[in-house]
Amino acid sequence: MRKILVASALLVFAGAVYVGLANAQLSDNAAVPILTWESMVPVSGPYKGTSNPIRGITGGALAWMISGASGTLHSNGALKVRTRGLVFAEGPNTGTNPFPFLRAEVSCLSIGGSGQATTVNQLTDAFPADSMGNVTINTKLTLPKPCLAPIVFVTSDTGVWFVATGK
Repeated sequence: MRKILVASALLVFAGAVYVGLANAQLSDNAAVPILTWESMVPVSGPYKGTSNPIRGITGGALAWMISGASGTLHSNGALKVRTRGLVFAEGPNTGTNPFPFLRAEVSCLSIGGSGQATTVNQLTDAFPADSMGNVTINTKLTLPKPCLAPIVFVTSDTGVWFVATGK
């Protein structure tokens, strides 16, 4: 009877160690989605230009519109963004996207080295976009830990935002 109790205790202990190791590995290495979206909001109104940047990121000078967007940001920094119909809503180029390349910018709230609140913005490489405003951005970033309240923007090559996650 004593051997059965010892064996049972060892099995419970081994199971607990396995679950603990699996959870530690999951939190450090797995691609767990931290933000998934099916829509993005175009820059317009008071967010155009330099007057009201969001987390230090300036909006485009003219209003934009978008037909569709989706994407996912994972805890390991994997980022996929897809836009359809991201075009000017006003101005001489209304209905078109004049930018041959677009980027994504991920903004996270985090905690700095001395414990203070910080904003960390990371701009991706440029990805080809067509004149109809279609782009697929598929890349990997190094996110800060923690990455609180992430916002994903689609930007010009210089980092001026045209759409952001939200609805």
